[in-house]
Amino acid sequence: MTGREASGGESKRPKPERLAEKNRRLKKLRERLEEKDRELAALRAQMLRRSAGVEAGIKPENIVWIFGSGRTGSTWLSSMMADLRGHTLWHEPLVGELFGNLYYVRGAGNHRSPHFILGRHRELWSSSIRRFVLDGASGRFPEAADEGILVVKEPNGSIGAPLLMEALPESRMILLVRDPRDVVASVLDARSEGSWLYEKNKARSQKWRNKPAEDSAALAESRAKGILRTMGNAKQAYDSHEGPKALVRYEDLRKDAWGEMKRLYLALGIPADEGELSRVVKKHSWDNIPAEEKGPGKFYRKGNPGSWREDLTEEQARVVEEITAPLLKEFYPDA
Repeated sequence: MTGREASGGESKRPKPERLAEKNRRLKKLRERLEEKDRELAALRAQMLRRSAGVEAGIKPENIVWIFGSGRTGSTWLSSMMADLRGHTLWHEPLVGELFGNLYYVRGAGNHRSPHFILGRHRELWSSSIRRFVLDGASGRFPEAADEGILVVKEPNGSIGAPLLMEALPESRMILLVRDPRDVVASVLDARSEGSWLYEKNKARSQKWRNKPAEDSAALAESRAKGILRTMGNAKQAYDSHEGPKALVRYEDLRKDAWGEMKRLYLALGIPADEGELSRVVKKHSWDNIPAEEKGPGKFYRKGNPGSWREDLTEEQARVVEEITAPLLKEFYPDA
């Protein structure tokens, strides 16, 4: 018996099934190659137009950034927006993490150094960030050029929000907020053994495969500090941004998604058909998520504002409230 047969590998599967699987893989490879060909063609055309002195690509005023923190409903919001006509989604490019982590974390204290790449001569490297984002967006999403709207879901890159909004002041911004206690409860569930995030990372990292038991209060403290820093930078960008912007609370979106979407598009100054808004809200509603994809340990866990009262221990809740007090005071004064 061969090793493949002993392990119950592909050789044991019926021939038609093996052929079907190979065909599926080939189809995916062809689709990826076609996508790369389209990107390369768009880049070549863009470079030709630029060499001729013609501005081309995605317009910065047609970019909508979604900043906040992870587990705030950004997947839900961005999915609804991306499903509108003329909209395209850029799913977590992490460009904010690239520049934000370097500037605010690794480069802390070096901002005046002539040697630090993001140090002095801010106007030079800020314009480079601008070009980096616009070129990357235009090459990947040629369909969003001219008058298309590009929605950039970037909660996990929100540490760099001030730098991105400074480099692209014409673009539009959404600050997405959720009660940090519910965010921490969601993160703790996602990190529990057997959860969607645990299984996803277990295949990549020995650290996750042999993850030791973690002190729940210490983990809650760590997550709360991360939320405070990320949301602090996102709020700083929101306050200083002079272009179209909107503040969205997850709780309000859950209560009246259609009303919030209508208000959001009005604030951003983007025309939106009310029938289209109604369609995407219904399509992406909580009730339309399959039951087997919802629940503890799943990506779609509860979607129930205030459920942290059931999920966090008294000690965890106290730790999160102490650390994120500035956020709770500003966004949830009555909670």
